Amino acid sequence: MNALASKAFEAPVVYRPSDAEPFMNERQLAYFKAKLLAWKDDILRESRGTVVNLKAETENHPDLVDRASSESDRALELRTRDRQRKLISKIDEALRRIEDGSYGFCEDTGEPIGLGRLEARPTATLSVEAQERHERRERVHRDD
Repeated sequence: MNALASKAFEAPVVYRPSDAEPFMNERQLAYFKAKLLAWKDDILRESRGTVVNLKAETENHPDLVDRASSESDRALELRTRDRQRKLISKIDEALRRIEDGSYGFCEDTGEPIGLGRLEARPTATLSVEAQERHERRERVHRDD
């Protein structure tokens, strides 16, 4: 087998951001942008399926239990879609931060959020420490 043919059988190298490289370099920004766009596309694809299902579910159930179950399913689906609509808004905000150069940095402290946190929650705007402070303040004010 020649070198070109053996190259075709190699698995593609998958890029993962690393702490060994400069934080939020072009490659990392491109990685997170692609991740956010793919996530948004998945959500939009699911929501289109929901619209089709909700239109198909307009049948009238003569049995009260079936009707109640159907309405409960519909309400749950609509709540899920509303949460996903809000998530799309957060994804769009993260994409804007990538474009303006502020992505990956804590809104409170200006410090890097950290690759692990961004990998787990690409829409994060606060570092773990700032998020914990924010949640503590919320609990204190909620208990008042």
